[in-house]
Amino acid sequence: MRLHVSLAEIDPPIWRRLVVPSDWTLDRLHLVLQAAFSWTDSHLHEFRIGGLRYGDPDQLEDGFGGPQTFDYTGVRLADFTGQDLTFTYLYDFGDDWTHVIRIEEWLSLDPLPRHAECTEGARARPPEDVGGPWSYADFLETIQDPNHEDHSSNLRWAGGHFDPDWFDIELINKDLRNTFRKNTSRRLHQPKPKPSGR
Repeated sequence: MRLHVSLAEIDPPIWRRLVVPSDWTLDRLHLVLQAAFSWTDSHLHEFRIGGLRYGDPDQLEDGFGGPQTFDYTGVRLADFTGQDLTFTYLYDFGDDWTHVIRIEEWLSLDPLPRHAECTEGARARPPEDVGGPWSYADFLETIQDPNHEDHSSNLRWAGGHFDPDWFDIELINKDLRNTFRKNTSRRLHQPKPKPSGR
């Protein structure tokens, strides 16, 4: 299936268009979303679909979030066949990064894909632990103003460089190909730009 995924309450939008095998379960989609947005998978997460909550019950039944959690390892994307469905994926219960996921199209591909693929997208995901959409806006203001008192410290915290317009589809697709490999390293910061030659 083809999915359109965007971060809520961010303007201009941060988004990805993904092609994902429909027989994959939601726990696999979680890992795909982590790779597609270059998150580090270091916080709690959940899906909200049709008013129900899906995730890892062992992590979420301990007072996090509220209503009963259904085990997402047993729910396939194909279970939503025929529906024009929009649902959400929440990553980091402190920063509340809500990803709005829309099923755009059911595809017939031969051969079937072995991994997810990003076909389009725009803009870099915010730094981990920046504080959510509102704090992200403040963060961008400080790094774009060399005279701001927090300019240098915020840039250092972000790895010395942060470009909100950065989007490298080849690197994202490499991460998607490696999504399910054990010991996959996740980058905390954006790659630094290579110096341009003369």
